[in-house]
Amino acid sequence: MFDLIVIGGGTAGVAAAYTAASKGLKTLLVEKKKILGGEMSGGLVVPMMDAGKSSINRDFFEKLVTEMSKISAQIEFQGNKGWFNPHLLPFVLDNMLKNAGVTLLYNTYPIDYQLHEKSLCIKSVRLCGKILSEYNYSIHSDNILPKNISFTCSMLSEYIETRYIIDATGNCEFGKILNCNFLENKINENQLVSLRFCMGGVDVERLAVFLKAIDSDREVTPIEVIEGKTHLSTAFTWDKKESWVLYPIFKKAVEAGDLTEQEANYFQIFTVAGSDGEIALNCPRYSELIDVFDEKIVNDTHECLYRSVFRLANFCKKYLKGFENAYISAIADGIGIRCSRRIKGKYVYTEADLKSSKTFDNPVLEANYPIDVHKKDGSIEKIEKSYQLPIESLMSADFDNFFVAGRCLSADFKAQSALRVQQSCFSMGEGVAKYIAQINP
Repeated sequence: MFDLIVIGGGTAGVAAAYTAASKGLKTLLVEKKKILGGEMSGGLVVPMMDAGKSSINRDFFEKLVTEMSKISAQIEFQGNKGWFNPHLLPFVLDNMLKNAGVTLLYNTYPIDYQLHEKSLCIKSVRLCGKILSEYNYSIHSDNILPKNISFTCSMLSEYIETRYIIDATGNCEFGKILNCNFLENKINENQLVSLRFCMGGVDVERLAVFLKAIDSDREVTPIEVIEGKTHLSTAFTWDKKESWVLYPIFKKAVEAGDLTEQEANYFQIFTVAGSDGEIALNCPRYSELIDVFDEKIVNDTHECLYRSVFRLANFCKKYLKGFENAYISAIADGIGIRCSRRIKGKYVYTEADLKSSKTFDNPVLEANYPIDVHKKDGSIEKIEKSYQLPIESLMSADFDNFFVAGRCLSADFKAQSALRVQQSCFSMGEGVAKYIAQINP
């Protein structure tokens, strides 16, 4: 019997599980993959975008900053402390959650549920997945396992009781199993998908000199020396072509056949904290909207973007100074999805709520990240004032003890595009866990 089961060990899920356990709740975190961190780690979505300086439900973020900095895997760049190393993040998260008392199950996912009689409350969740069997041995001083140790796998397939459940899967996978009501996904309300990758062996100093010479706009191309290391970022998009200083370079590459127009439609790079000479690339981005629930379409899109990764890497080596000896060091484990299912909650948060800075009695976050829509005619709408999100937007309208956290929240399309970023997802996870701890009998 658990007080709380959190399904999904990504951004919102780890914050929820850590916070709940720290508040004394017996907490189980279920993650279908082998590592924690979701899109931050496996998806290489780093650094975090700065969502504002509010103090509402920021404890987990600040704790993570502290723990990452202890192993030189975090920096503060341009006032943003969310520059994390994606390769080391899963280890830190695993350690933090276990120290907080969270029970972790990797390679595990929900397949069914049971309800209390005459109630809209979920009684238990049936889990399934491959789990390593327990074993006992003494680790040798040279960290080599004894030769007679064998590992076996068994299938966990049982109902585990719980008082509360949080779906932090991004796609609201458990909400789908529950047959919850979801907000309508209109044809024009979708976002383009991307496949991220990293390149190592970059001469960052040479790249910085090159970028300084061609781009004096420090909002587009910020460059900063932190603890003796140069860190930077820059971007380009095919929209409003003449306004980007990198446009002539991409135009030349497309004309030469080194890139397709699709491959050149979006480009963004960041240095990686604690990894000298490594650059994270927020691209390639697929230039057409896809059905993210059609497995064949997703697989075909992934294959297309996978090929584009190698072409973009070669483009960087040929056209951008500092990349001459660079190589692909990591590729995300899947395409990055910005919007999918959004649950119908007890309150549907709207674009009007966001733009009017509407306040609420029980806010789970306060942020000022812009409305950010990735599509052919997409745009970024800056928000002048901060906005709040109510706890009711994380409560299922169908079940009394079922909550969500992360991008599957109850919000309209435009509002979700502003709230889907990682720092806001951290706050959602922390906020809903604190709420549950408060009402837990």
